[in-house]
Amino acid sequence: MSRQELDNKTGSGLRAAIEFGVDSDVVALEHAWRAAQQTLLSQRGPEGYWPGHLSSSALSTATATMALDEARKLNVGSGPQQEERRKQCESGWHWLTQSQNPDGGWGDTTLSLSNISTTSLVWAALPSDDPRFAAANNAAEKGLLRAVNQSLGTQETVLIPGDLATAIGRRYGKDHTFSVPILTALALRGRLGFGPAAWKLIPQLPFELAAFPRAWYAKLRLRVVSYALPALIAIGLVRFANYRNWNLASNALRQMVKQRVLRILHEIQPASGGFLEATPLTSFVTLGLLRAGMSASPVVDAGLAFLENSRREDGSWPIDTNLATWATTLSLGALREPTSSDKIVALSRDEKNELRTWLLGQQYRSIHPFTQAAPGGWAWTNLSGGVPDSDDTPGAMLALGLLANPTDPEVRVAAKRGALWLLGTQNRDGGMPTFCRGWGQLPFDRSSADLTAHALRAWKRWYPELDSRSQTLVEQAAKRGVNYLLKQQQATGAWVPLWFGNQYLAEEENPVYGTSRVLLSWVATRDLQRAEWDAAALRAWRWLLDQQNSDGGWGGGRSFDSTVVREMPTTIEETGLALESLAECYVALKRHAEQQPLLDATQRALLAGGKRLLELTDNGTRFPASPIGFYFAKLWYFETTYPMVFALNALRGLLRALREGSTGTNSGVVE
Repeated sequence: MSRQELDNKTGSGLRAAIEFGVDSDVVALEHAWRAAQQTLLSQRGPEGYWPGHLSSSALSTATATMALDEARKLNVGSGPQQEERRKQCESGWHWLTQSQNPDGGWGDTTLSLSNISTTSLVWAALPSDDPRFAAANNAAEKGLLRAVNQSLGTQETVLIPGDLATAIGRRYGKDHTFSVPILTALALRGRLGFGPAAWKLIPQLPFELAAFPRAWYAKLRLRVVSYALPALIAIGLVRFANYRNWNLASNALRQMVKQRVLRILHEIQPASGGFLEATPLTSFVTLGLLRAGMSASPVVDAGLAFLENSRREDGSWPIDTNLATWATTLSLGALREPTSSDKIVALSRDEKNELRTWLLGQQYRSIHPFTQAAPGGWAWTNLSGGVPDSDDTPGAMLALGLLANPTDPEVRVAAKRGALWLLGTQNRDGGMPTFCRGWGQLPFDRSSADLTAHALRAWKRWYPELDSRSQTLVEQAAKRGVNYLLKQQQATGAWVPLWFGNQYLAEEENPVYGTSRVLLSWVATRDLQRAEWDAAALRAWRWLLDQQNSDGGWGGGRSFDSTVVREMPTTIEETGLALESLAECYVALKRHAEQQPLLDATQRALLAGGKRLLELTDNGTRFPASPIGFYFAKLWYFETTYPMVFALNALRGLLRALREGSTGTNSGVVE
């Protein structure tokens, strides 16, 4: 291929291409980018948006079958309903036996490592008196024994209920959001023994506090996170129904408010019946009420209907119904042209208008009944169980900037609402929580680096379109956000996120995800001209380069000790995340001679990473997903849209670096 032909294909940028490597690399990346773009476009639903597809979940399937089986045993519903529930349970149990890992345990997805929580729930869900599931039950019990011994440093030969309860509690620490519902489910299925001895192993969730005004919740220091109010009520009620403590005053108070908190639970249940559209949470609530003697509650009817309707044909349940809003905003960002940061030519004007209207329709215009969140935010889904949050709101704001002219009055109003919603959610420490400001220090309520970085990018995008007062507020909030990020940076240079983990790292965290997201926010906010912000970004940049695996890709990070460097398995998702942010950083500082060693190292990393990404995706045509989700508390999923989006962003970034890297302008960033 001649240089002229290469220029025609890649739209100038020849000089940069030669600096990076051979001409054929550019052509291969271009072809892969176009192929990946077509694959992503093909995933749109008939309504024009991206519904996505979440992995089936052993944890969801276990909890759903427990709730449906309990309803069947208690004769809740008609005869035909009972027969259908029996069939659904058996289908779910068969799916579980087919998804068991070789070590006898279960992970949250079919690609996940076994963990004590999911394995214990499946063990409780499978009927112990049915010979069809005896082998899976026995293997699960042995797997749990190994996990408990490993967790507690013991060498028991039988599974002791108290040890199992201690090990599960240790996994979640002070956060009772997930540990107490798990232990409750085990007790209800007879896996912690019987009678008072079993219930003594389970902390009493103070469901009576749900009767207090919502404004008091932060001061009450509940040991569950904001989204878990339904579990606080239902799981608290079932424990109270089965075991009373010695405190007569608290028992009297709980008895007095039972009906009141049950009404509150009914009021916050969405139309779909699924709390947060999440199978585990809805299952725990339904199971708890059934065994608390409240099977006549409309919450139970709606919860059972949600579970019955969300079951898949293969007998499994996903962790959540869909992430349609999140998947759509991510997809729109990935469809940007390499020559522009805000241009999408792959969609027609009509298609963009349809998506604009759809996305505007997902913005909440009133106080949310569940979290009492103010109007102006977006949730992850277009379904009734969604709750506005600090990751989907910036995502929607950025996507609207790609779909319409920023002077579009309706879009400007929506973006301003979103910007102000984020301002109202920002914590005192300058960081962004997920759902609610100032609720507590448990996961999803405390501030996190990835959400804060996303908010900074959204504020930056819409700052010029805001009125002067809102601009002042955003400027102040952005400075607080950067200060928060500076304080949260680890000594290594990395940032740890909240929402996406890596199952292979010891703490199940994913610093590659967190660091890559913060670096993108730095690129967007370099005009702050803060030496500390620049220095932090350069440390993070070098750290991210150091995490590259020997095959050219990235996992969640690398583990270092005095003698060994342990590489995490390379994935499309994490390779794409790292390449996108490194490419953006490279373009931002290309003309800074004082950074030449760093830029040279980045060139080499981008070339090697690009080649590895082409191998992983079969030149942009195949996108196997990996577990990268970190949801609720140590709960995993994967989403088929993620590898497409993250790979496409990386390919776009690589092409942009090739085309624009040699013509960048001085940004004023200094060492």
